[in-house]
Amino acid sequence: MEKWFEASWTSILAIFLTAVGIYMAIIIFTRIAGKRSFSKMSSFDFAMTVAVGSILATTILSASVSLIQGIVGLAAVYILQISAAVLRRFSWFQEAIDNSPLLLMDGKTILYSNLKKARVTEGDLRSKLREANVLDLSQVRAVVFETTGDISVLHTSDETQELEDWLTKDVINN
Repeated sequence: MEKWFEASWTSILAIFLTAVGIYMAIIIFTRIAGKRSFSKMSSFDFAMTVAVGSILATTILSASVSLIQGIVGLAAVYILQISAAVLRRFSWFQEAIDNSPLLLMDGKTILYSNLKKARVTEGDLRSKLREANVLDLSQVRAVVFETTGDISVLHTSDETQELEDWLTKDVINN
């Protein structure tokens, strides 16, 4: 416990310089790879965010990992991210790494089995409907549990307006 407050000026300078170096590397790699690197898109993107954070912390605070090793680790993770983004163009790959959106409401009908699959309560559903300013269930065209864990409410005040099929093309309905 007494070592908690011990640090030499050399180690403090090394941590500071390593933090600056790894931070600059993250900015450069993110500019190259694009904004998706930290987006909330899929489980693979989430893993990317966690991996970058872990590499950042380890590189800054661990004496056993050099700045160069941290940058190489970051580069590997970013290359995997870019590769996954390119391979997502193939349906077999996208199905392997991404979740599918799930229909929670089809019009006014609540799909209870899908609520259970998504682990969403009726209270969660009501909350999202209120957030979307739904005043009457007849306004709801569809409620979708997205691949990111977000809930999208597709609604309109015009009760005759139909939902375009293209919007729910990849949504699982069972």
